[in-house]
Amino acid sequence: MRRFGFLAGLCLTVLSLAPASTLAAQEIKPFVRGSYQQIVSARQGKPFIINFWSLSCSYCKVELSMFKELVKKYPQLDLVVVSTDTYEEMEPVSGTLETFSLGKSETWLFADSNADRLRFEIDKRWYGELPRTYFFGADGRTGAFSGKLEQKDVEQWIKEQYGFR
Repeated sequence: MRRFGFLAGLCLTVLSLAPASTLAAQEIKPFVRGSYQQIVSARQGKPFIINFWSLSCSYCKVELSMFKELVKKYPQLDLVVVSTDTYEEMEPVSGTLETFSLGKSETWLFADSNADRLRFEIDKRWYGELPRTYFFGADGRTGAFSGKLEQKDVEQWIKEQYGFR
């Protein structure tokens, strides 16, 4: 019994010393038909950003790095990141998200074998180019942008939406 108490104490000590990222990996939700509408509906009347990215996209990693800085600087920023990779790539996607440490950002991964159908549901004018980012204002206005974003432009949008001077 004493040995069990010692082991339990040792485990608690090790867990308390482990970095938070190793204790609980961020949940990655399966992005299927209806997920986009679920994300948008849950945030009606609130500003937020949805960023679509992929492991094979070099500009996407530059943007994830930028978003890492922005969620630290603006913790109230509601950021949703969606990987357009396949569900079979969950492990490398999870590792990449852990590397970029996006705080409380909601994370998703395409989980439908028909990626074209998912893209069409999101935006009929989107043909899969990445990175792809959607800005949803509190006033209901939406803007879409394909390609690499400039941090100063994103930061200006955040300041306007969240009332920063």
